[in-house]
Amino acid sequence: MRWLMRSKIHNATVTEANLAYVGSISIDEDLIDRVGLWPGEKVLVVSNTSGARLETYVIAAARGSGYIAMNGAAAHLIRAGDEIIIMGFELSAVPIVPKVILVDEDNRFIRDLVEVAGETVG
Repeated sequence: MRWLMRSKIHNATVTEANLAYVGSISIDEDLIDRVGLWPGEKVLVVSNTSGARLETYVIAAARGSGYIAMNGAAAHLIRAGDEIIIMGFELSAVPIVPKVILVDEDNRFIRDLVEVAGETVG
């Protein structure tokens, strides 16, 4: 069994960083559905802006809102305006084809991307 990337939202923009919230990352429900994430699922979040990396869990934000918020202590590491990558993983005995999407600066779906030998193409 190996941990493999299953879901990825590439180049998302953090719309809010809320220190007062208990924790997690809020993600537009359209994006959650498009890549197959579940509310409550553990994700790895990587900031292309600062290089920060952290694990948290998904909370569904309003569908079609483009909203992506870092909540709680994570808001110290990843701030509003940061460009991030959000990844979900799966424990599998066989290779899987990840669902990878590219979004624009308003977190609107642009297109599907394909992962080939660890490189994103498309």
